[in-house]
Amino acid sequence: MKRIRQQFADTVLAVGDDDDKLVVMVGDISHGILQPFAKAHPDRYYNTGILEQTLMSMAAGLARTGLYPVLHTITPFVIERAFEQIKLDFCYQKLHGNIVTVGSAFDYASLGCTHHCYGDFALLKTLEGVDIVYPGSAQEFDALFRQCYRNDRLTYYRIPERSHGYGIVNPTFGVGVKYAGGDDVTIIATGPHLRTAMDAGSMLDRQHGISAEIIYIHTICPLDSEMIVNSVSKTKCVIVIEEHMRSGGLTDDVLALVWPVGLIAVASISIPGKFVRDYGTYDDHCKALGFTAENVARVAENLCTR
Repeated sequence: MKRIRQQFADTVLAVGDDDDKLVVMVGDISHGILQPFAKAHPDRYYNTGILEQTLMSMAAGLARTGLYPVLHTITPFVIERAFEQIKLDFCYQKLHGNIVTVGSAFDYASLGCTHHCYGDFALLKTLEGVDIVYPGSAQEFDALFRQCYRNDRLTYYRIPERSHGYGIVNPTFGVGVKYAGGDDVTIIATGPHLRTAMDAGSMLDRQHGISAEIIYIHTICPLDSEMIVNSVSKTKCVIVIEEHMRSGGLTDDVLALVWPVGLIAVASISIPGKFVRDYGTYDDHCKALGFTAENVARVAENLCTR
């Protein structure tokens, strides 16, 4: 299965071959997989080095001339380090552009907190004119990038290291995907944890006779409010699985949507409001933080039997 990062490189090459206004800019990362683009379009490939604020400001300048910049580096180095430039150079000026990051949440598990980013969605939601895409497969990235890269807004693509492994036919920006119908509990998943949700749904059905409706969200902002509200209005019970801190994440968005529905049982499988200080693999972190099918099924069972 193709890695999503490789699909990013393949997609920008294919799009760049047809669109001479697309420019790729990197912060000293992914040179190997981006060499085909660099060789094919050397006048539209720039490496600023480890100068992420400069990278952002340069990209805003290119956008101002009518080009479509694609910025690429590790999540905390651009979203946190260059946040002021995102705010003032892009959003305040109402400029378009594309930020494609890797290392979402704790993908760089063994490198510790310098390479982690748990609050990127929350930060970007404070800004006007930002769309947020979280593709969990290579196919999703390709389709969603092509749909969005030339819009009039700043679009953020958070690329996870792992794919969820499920195919989506013609994913549409801003539209969620219902993977399983159910009546007892709604499970909303993002990124690679569609697989976690699906496995948990199978456990719930097999072991407890609980029917889970599973919704997959690849576009964090704008959110598919209608699909979420319709499902939760039916089940009155919802679990959100997201590799993001609880504060400012998808869970908060879901709560804001469903509170008018009435009494709802809600649970969040997310990163608590503290640093992930332990060292280990990505799977170690997932297990410690509860991103497992067994934990999701246990939480769902408890919610449904209250």
